[in-house]
Parts: sequence; C-alpha cells; structure tokens
Amino acid sequence: MSMPTRAEATPDGPELDRRRRFLVLTICCASIVVVVMDISIVNVALPTIRRDLHASVSGLQWTVDAYTLVLASFLVLAGSTADRVGRRRIYQLGLAAFGLGSLLCGLAPGIGALIAARALQAIGGTMLNPVAMAIIASTFPDPAERARVIGVFGLVSGLALALGPILGGAVVEGFGWRAIFWVNVPIVVAAIVCTALFVPESRAARARRFDPVGQILMVLLLGSVVYAIIESRGLGWASPVIGRPGRRGRAERGGHRHLGTAPG
Repeated sequence: MSMPTRAEATPDGPELDRRRRFLVLTICCASIVVVVMDISIVNVALPTIRRDLHASVSGLQWTVDAYTLVLASFLVLAGSTADRVGRRRIYQLGLAAFGLGSLLCGLAPGIGALIAARALQAIGGTMLNPVAMAIIASTFPDPAERARVIGVFGLVSGLALALGPILGGAVVEGFGWRAIFWVNVPIVVAAIVCTALFVPESRAARARRFDPVGQILMVLLLGSVVYAIIESRGLGWASPVIGRPGRRGRAERGGHRHLGTAPG
C-alpha cells in the first residue's frame, strides 16, 4: 500500500482544517480500538462460551484463531484495494462487515455459527486497520504532524490490545459473553455515520496491482499451519491430513532405530 503524498492528500478539495483533521483521527482510532480489542477480549469469555455452546477445545481455538487468521491473511489485499477504489468507501464497507459480524457473534446459536461470524468480523477488520492508517496519512500531509498522529494511532492500538482482557472480564461478569460482541455495534454505527460526514475520499496516485497468486499462497500457508496446530490434538500428527510421513520417512525412522545395532 503506497504512502500518500501531500499533493494526493486532498484530491477532492482544499486541505482540511485542524479541527476536522483531528476528528478524522478520532474516528480512525475508535475503529481500531474495537478491531484490536476483539483479538484479546474473547479470551476471557472462552470458559463461558464452552459451557453455553457445549464447545470442544478445538472449537474454542477456532473461535480465537479464525479471527486472527483472516485478519492476517487479507490485510495487504484490503489496503491495495482501498488505494484503487477509494479509502473511505472500503473503510465504510469494513465497518459495516465488522458490525454485522459482531451482531451475528452475539446471536450465534452454536460454536460453528460463532466461528463463521468471527471470520466475518475479521474480514471487516482487514478493511479497517491498514485503511485507517492510510486515511490518517492522507489527512495529515505535514511529515512532522503525521509522525505524531501515527504514534498516537499506534499507542491507542497497543492500549486496546492490553485492555481487552480487563474490559472483557468486566463485561462477561456483568452482562454475559454475548455482550462483548454487541458493544461493538453502536460504536461501528456511529463510526459509519461520522465517516460519511467528516472523512474525505482519497486514493493512491499509483496503486499496487492485485497479486492473486501471492494472496492464495498466503492464505494456504497460514491456514494450513493453523489447521495443523489446532486439529493435531484430535487427529494426531500421524494423520494424513496433518502430515503423515511417507514410505521414505518411515524407512528413515526405521533405519535410525536400528542404528548402532548393525555389526561394525
């Protein structure tokens, strides 16, 4: 994803005044708070989720990892797409997907539905994290000011990750595990409205081309590793799905077992 230049920062009109620029920063920080916090906030709710939905251990692991896996797999794609078709447009689409995913998480009748809703949440999250950074960079064209606000953005992201388990524990204790997802919905709705009102549209002067081969390989690599780690508990490392060795591997292991017993 290319870094916006000063000339690119305001393609649709004059530069924003100071008050509106910091309003844009606030909107972007609010969205990144809910995206990052949902990485860690669900951890404290896992015992309650397991009891209410009768979930297996692997199901709970997928509840956590479906979110982070999708989030990591499509960040680059979301950023490059926003550079081409418009950052505000993709940002609003990401907010809508994240809000819908959060609502469905709170309504999930079973662990499978919860995992699918978490994946939808993450699809929205991939459109928020890199795109919010690009919006901030285009809104603050001065390099020194841009560096300061990016630092603020990173600080807010780090605090959200750290506060997730604390706030999650309080919400689960007081309102139940479904409330940790429902609380995202009003924040997302407010962010969608504020984005439409205050965030200017911007695009990259030279956007990256879509790399389908690289994207597919990224998804296959991350997905296969995570699947092997989670499902190895039930299937075993010798399972053909996880990675059962072939004849050569078995022969080598057999040879190692007899090593040292052959006559010298």
